[in-house]
Amino acid sequence: MTVDVPLRPATRTSTRTSTRTSTRTAARADVAVAPAATTSPVPLGADELAALVRSLADRPDVWRPLVQFTEGERWWTRLDAPDGVDVWLLSWLPAQGTEPHDHGDSTAAFTIVAGTLTEVRPDADGRLVPQDFTTGRTQTVATGQIHDVLNVGTEPAVSIHAYSPPLNRMTYYRSTPDGLVPSRTVETTEPEE
Repeated sequence: MTVDVPLRPATRTSTRTSTRTSTRTAARADVAVAPAATTSPVPLGADELAALVRSLADRPDVWRPLVQFTEGERWWTRLDAPDGVDVWLLSWLPAQGTEPHDHGDSTAAFTIVAGTLTEVRPDADGRLVPQDFTTGRTQTVATGQIHDVLNVGTEPAVSIHAYSPPLNRMTYYRSTPDGLVPSRTVETTEPEE
């Protein structure tokens, strides 16, 4: 079942090599959906990415008509961005989330534009520490930083994420008694494998 926000764009369903199915947004002339980002010789830093996602959050006319929620997995679509940056709009129903992961060579920033999300990061001792972020909160993720993002609440959430250089690889981690250890690395141009 799909729960839609009014004025949603047409969608298409595609299957990724991981055998998971994803619903994505097809481009419309009147909204800022973009093709894959190009690589810039000078990647943006965390502060610049944070400013970018905050500026997009302040433009609900750009992203709100695109938002969709799909049960079973998260939904996302690419937004228009400067060269050298990937920007994604993501939705999260309750209980949807990622796995612990890093963003390869990319620095990231995300801001919550609706609802509450929980980010989990390992502390200096390797313990996983959750922190809740509500609408308006922006968080940065350094190159190589491991984190996990989840909707542990009862209401849907929406966030905007930016990566520079554009996302091209993610390593996923699993918990062991000795802490987080890499479980797989995937080449990807999307915010999830």
